[in-house]
Amino acid sequence: MMLSRVARPALRAGTAAAARPVTLNSNNAATYATLREIEGRLKSIRNIEKITKTMKIVASTKLARAQKAMGDARSYGQTSNTVFDKAETKALEGEGKKTLIVVCSSDKGLCGGIHSGMSRATRKMLVANPEADLVVIGEKCKSQLGRSNGKNIVLNFAGAGKDVPTFADSLAISDQILLLPTDYSSIQLVYNKFLNATSYEAVVIEAFSEEAITQSPNFAEFEVDDDALANLREYALSNSLYWALCEGHACEISARRNAMDNASKNAGDMINKFQILFNRTRQAVITGELVEIITGAAASEEG
Repeated sequence: MMLSRVARPALRAGTAAAARPVTLNSNNAATYATLREIEGRLKSIRNIEKITKTMKIVASTKLARAQKAMGDARSYGQTSNTVFDKAETKALEGEGKKTLIVVCSSDKGLCGGIHSGMSRATRKMLVANPEADLVVIGEKCKSQLGRSNGKNIVLNFAGAGKDVPTFADSLAISDQILLLPTDYSSIQLVYNKFLNATSYEAVVIEAFSEEAITQSPNFAEFEVDDDALANLREYALSNSLYWALCEGHACEISARRNAMDNASKNAGDMINKFQILFNRTRQAVITGELVEIITGAAASEEG
């Protein structure tokens, strides 16, 4: 069927107008989907930022209490160890002498590399003394050391780190340690030493055996009865554990506050970037729609 010259331009314009909305609607749908994805990501990051800020506030309120407990425990531990310093007590060495390493961590995470640092220090000690036994306080270091040195673990304690440690906690742990069947010549406590609000390091303090105490060069000057020697050793071990747990707890709270502060700052940076991306994408959608309207109007006028 032949069309007149007058009808042909109208047909071409109508065909173009009918075909154009399919392509434009497809592009718009993709762009709107992208906008929804960006908006959803922004919402999730804002929720994460709220959580990290709240955790930082909670850690900040707990830090003062943890530092006070750390100061008291440090005084007890250092005073208790003064006896062995004056007596010049040394760990026994020789064949058949076994060492027990006590790792003082906790069950909680979200505090940076505070637990992995202790695990690394413990692995180095096990390289030098592969026959040593392990007692792990806290699930974090237990899971890390269990993968590499599970055969060395003879005892572990869960539930650590829920609150500020008490002397009763350390006494209960020391009771279980002293009930182990092996007579250890040396008990080494690995814990995080609090340096300042932003730094800490894994250190070791020694808890001596009864044999090491009795063989101290200057121990006779203290005139301790033989019947009280076992009580002295248990009391000194409990004091050292209390010191290690409280100092490690203060390090953990401080590290968690710093970690949550960094996480909040990173979340804020991501929010700014995604907000800019969202605004640019939305502006592109508006510009594209305006171009389509103007193009359609121009095509209609030409037709």
